[in-house]
Amino acid sequence: MSRHRAVRTLLVLVLALALPLQARAAQVIEGVVVRVSDGDTLWVAPDGARRKPLKVRLAGIDAPERCQADGEQARSALAAHVLQRRVEVQVRARDGFGRLVARVVADGEDVNAWIVARGHAWSPGWQHQPGPYAREEREARVAKRGLFAQAAPVEPRRFRRMHGACR
Repeated sequence: MSRHRAVRTLLVLVLALALPLQARAAQVIEGVVVRVSDGDTLWVAPDGARRKPLKVRLAGIDAPERCQADGEQARSALAAHVLQRRVEVQVRARDGFGRLVARVVADGEDVNAWIVARGHAWSPGWQHQPGPYAREEREARVAKRGLFAQAAPVEPRRFRRMHGACR
């Protein structure tokens, strides 16, 4: 192998290894919460000139639908806690609706955990694994906080199957 070709191959390998690190670093967005749609969706105006707000779905949780019992309470609680606050959006994915799916942190506090701990959202598991905020949900249930004060609160995915999406 020629020296030139070896250097080129090494350069390609270094770039290939560096790109995933760069992509991970680009997955954190800082900005201000400008709107709260419901108990698990908010809008963040990212830092920087003239960038429009991004729709963010809180990862690992599911809050009641707006038209569902406790839906407005969940939205109000989240709005009271984060509206007009600076946050860090730690992006995990993008969902089928184009929203960023993320963990949101305000002043070092995990907002996703906060809303579940207050009893305004579930932390659904996946394939027999507990959700990421299972401990917070369990504590909210025991303390009968928020929607867990109801005898039999209906999970949003079950509500959507029975009634469809809110309009």
